[in-house]
Amino acid sequence: MVSTNGSSVAYRGMVKTAVGIVNEEGVVKLWNGVTPAILRHIVYTGSRMTVYEFLRNRVLKRNEDGLFPIWKSVISGMTAGAIGQFFSSPADLVKVQMQMEGKRVLIEKRKPRVHGTAHAFRNIVKHYGIKGLWKGWLPNVQRAALVNMGDLTTYDTVKHNLLKHTKLHDNWITHTMSSACSGLVAATISTPADVIKTRIMNNPSGYKGAIDCFQRAVKQEGFFSLYKGWLPTWTRMAPWSLTFWLSYEQIRKLSGAQGF
Repeated sequence: MVSTNGSSVAYRGMVKTAVGIVNEEGVVKLWNGVTPAILRHIVYTGSRMTVYEFLRNRVLKRNEDGLFPIWKSVISGMTAGAIGQFFSSPADLVKVQMQMEGKRVLIEKRKPRVHGTAHAFRNIVKHYGIKGLWKGWLPNVQRAALVNMGDLTTYDTVKHNLLKHTKLHDNWITHTMSSACSGLVAATISTPADVIKTRIMNNPSGYKGAIDCFQRAVKQEGFFSLYKGWLPTWTRMAPWSLTFWLSYEQIRKLSGAQGF
């Protein structure tokens, strides 16, 4: 937070935001919300990968040449992402609330709402009931569907086309190239939904829904306001995509399973 003529102004940009958090709250606060984030990925990743492969191998199936048509991959990716995110929405809600505590305390001068992951879950259930854990689930699911359309669809399509039309083999080079493409596409496709999701989850009573949030953002701030945060989104997704796919492919190889 910086002061201009005695007034507090929110951080601008990824680097300034990170520096501000370190100066005002300490380095450790950069990892605020990591526990619910881990819980979310356990549920989310396990669900989305299982659903995608089930749809690809048992329901929609590959072509005779071994390729999975892109339209089938899009359907499978979006379905897998939506189902995975629906089940992991409670942990995502807690993560966002914990990450916003610094703003509440330092900028708004208000008392913190939560004091840890378990307390955040109990607090939501106490005030809003079990259904409250799924507050904002729709934009959550919409975003996840777009992310996985970009991530799963792109990785699967790029990898198998590289294997079919080039001399590359099913190794870390192919996996790296495919994951780089999937991270870029996923970040670009999902950023607008991510902006809408975060605004609704942080201020659930301020919007009538995802469409209302979208319309107000475009009307008041312009279309490209939906791409605020694209750079930090990509810098988060790129290493995550690379780490995940390289690790996942190696785990499959070590367990005796075929490549993805």
